[in-house]
Amino acid sequence: MAESLTPLADLLDRAHRLLDRLDGVLPRPLSAPDWGTAVAFRYRRRQGAGVLEPVRHVATIRLADLVEVEPQKERLLRNTRQFVEGRPANNALLTGSRGTGKSSLIKALLNEFAPRGLRLIEVDKADLVDLPDLVDLVAERPERFIVYCDDLSFDEGEPGYKALKSILDGSVAQSSDNVLIYATSNRRHLLPEYMKENLTYQHTEDGEVHPGEVVEEKISLSERFGLWVSFYPFSQDEYLAVVAQWLRHFGIDDATIASARQESLVWALERGSRSGRVAWQFARDYAGRRAA
Repeated sequence: MAESLTPLADLLDRAHRLLDRLDGVLPRPLSAPDWGTAVAFRYRRRQGAGVLEPVRHVATIRLADLVEVEPQKERLLRNTRQFVEGRPANNALLTGSRGTGKSSLIKALLNEFAPRGLRLIEVDKADLVDLPDLVDLVAERPERFIVYCDDLSFDEGEPGYKALKSILDGSVAQSSDNVLIYATSNRRHLLPEYMKENLTYQHTEDGEVHPGEVVEEKISLSERFGLWVSFYPFSQDEYLAVVAQWLRHFGIDDATIASARQESLVWALERGSRSGRVAWQFARDYAGRRAA
């Protein structure tokens, strides 16, 4: 009898060892972090499992630091305030020229409303396929969460595209009331657009123009964001105003700021851009040289 059990015991032992090995490679459910450790988190995949990592040092930028983007600031501030207060609010897509303050505005809003329970979770586009799990994880939390996707754009067939499209508007499951998605992008419709796609437009006898299926598909994702906020290249005067703001931030007096005007314009010319990012970089360089 004992001999007849030996093959069975051996089989069970091998099965247990196999299960132990599989446990290390199979996806594990997303676990909650210690929400009290930070106001911002990054979603990352580590060894096949999703992890929410606390951001220990959040950018200290404030709304008052951002100038020459007042209309954009007011629209997103109003939407975020509605959200934090538990009123209806929209997912937001911030599009436009690089370096004009899209990401900085979202970080400033976090600093503005974090004391009132706002939290931010940064998700890379490659991990958007896990967005439904992330929404489920925070659904019962008392805080309000902004899922933040920076520099968002998709190539044809990327899996994150459909996941984001579904969670915005189209899934059977309703998105939680305590979650909004804020995304920034240099592309208005988030997907590459090609000249050949214009051939799919249909022209009716009464002169109307209707986009073809390819164009409709590309527009459909951005249309799911209820709020569009557009940013534009700075004029020279706007660029100089931003330079002055950042120089004051570093403690430079007005007389010195005026004398730095020409140097800041040369700085922008060398970089081929008059953006808020370029203004910030010049101010850091200028203030650093004066402090030496």
